[in-house]
Amino acid sequence: MPVTWGIVSTANINRKFLAGAREAQNAEVVAVASRDLAVARGYAAAHGIERAHGDYDALLADSAVEALYIPLPNSMHVEWTVRALAAGKHVLCEKPLSRRAADVEHAFDVAEREGRLLMEAFMYRHNPQTARLLELLADGAVGRVRMIRAAFSFVARDPANVRLRAALDGGALMDVGCYCVSGARLIAGEPLRVGAEQALGGDGVDVAFAATLRFPGDVLAHIDAGLALAEREELEVTGDEGSLFLGDPWHCIEPVIELRRADGVRRIEVDRVNSYRLEVENLSAAIRGEAPPLLGRDDALGQARAIEALYAAAERGETVELRD
Repeated sequence: MPVTWGIVSTANINRKFLAGAREAQNAEVVAVASRDLAVARGYAAAHGIERAHGDYDALLADSAVEALYIPLPNSMHVEWTVRALAAGKHVLCEKPLSRRAADVEHAFDVAEREGRLLMEAFMYRHNPQTARLLELLADGAVGRVRMIRAAFSFVARDPANVRLRAALDGGALMDVGCYCVSGARLIAGEPLRVGAEQALGGDGVDVAFAATLRFPGDVLAHIDAGLALAEREELEVTGDEGSLFLGDPWHCIEPVIELRRADGVRRIEVDRVNSYRLEVENLSAAIRGEAPPLLGRDDALGQARAIEALYAAAERGETVELRD
């Protein structure tokens, strides 16, 4: 039986989630909530969703819903994740779960107490392109990994964009830079120390963010992210024998990995698969006890610790050490 899903809000990102969920064999979206019942009803009718709720609490109380997708603004992630878990729902929360490690620990403590699953929604982690990258690195395609470079940016032109609002935990690192942090951590583990610089815009959020991270084994990473920079998506892993370059590492719409070595460039094409579908299928299977969740407490906590340290480094103008 498919896992029944509800969506907390009518956010724009829902269109990608819904497209993936429709392809999933083990999931069905049955409810949506908005703070305006008329909006919820119109959204449900437009997207073929069975039930609409006029406030988020009503969705949490819907006994027919087993799991919730939470795409609210960043500042609301932990609050509504905790409330959903306490209401007995499993939760897929849009990235980043939080910029504060203590909040992430609290959310997972609640999930454990309630016997529910919580996953941070880094959809690219589920894509075959990401798995192929890790396989190539494990096979020694670039030799010893020494350097990681990751970038993600676009221009947020609307001053009302939630990404440009400090009260909603907006900013480039939170919105797109978190992918770069996640990618570097996936390859190299947890950072030992970080340094960062930021340029502010909006109402005081970072609209350009650059950082250097040091990982175990003398692996270094440079990441940059922006809400006021031309559109870019890149991930490059360089070793002592070559490099692997991904021109679409996060959305995975055109999944191709270039292996660049002294003897030439080899293009490694990967099957196109909807990352959101894979994400929904993985958590739904985990809810049914049929597969382990790909992402859990350890990854989300490591992510939050890194983001917290990066903001501290940028604000203080000094290198920050990370400790357990």
